[in-house]
Amino acid sequence: MVKNTRKTFHTGTVIRTVTIKVPKEKGWRKISNIAGLPSWVLDVKKTTYLSKKRKGVGAIRKITFERGNTVEEHVIAWKEGLYFTYVATDGLPLRAYVATISINPKNKNTVQITWQSYMNSNKMSANQFMKFLDDMGSFYQISLKNLKTYLEK
Repeated sequence: MVKNTRKTFHTGTVIRTVTIKVPKEKGWRKISNIAGLPSWVLDVKKTTYLSKKRKGVGAIRKITFERGNTVEEHVIAWKEGLYFTYVATDGLPLRAYVATISINPKNKNTVQITWQSYMNSNKMSANQFMKFLDDMGSFYQISLKNLKTYLEK
């Protein structure tokens, strides 16, 4: 049987969630520090601001990963204490990447953090895109686990 390896555009989503025993304010302070990624996001070497703005719509960051690749992201939505949404404008093999990180209090000392994204690929095979989605899911899951470990210590 011959597999279809025709390269085309693909669309997918990734959603991962973690429950963390931490007050909402402490959880939000950590996730809303958009340049504070090296302490919890997998393989991030450094994050720098490309804008004067540090929080809210219009804040821009450049993420440098351990392997030297970079991604530029722009915050496009911000609801203080609840969520922020950003788009990647450079550095991913995608035509579109939009992600939201949100925090939902379960009680006064426990929150649920959700990281979800929508992606539309550059031309690649369906298998290549499915592998990319799986890798992103693992990346989110490990990063959220790191966040839980960091915040609960």
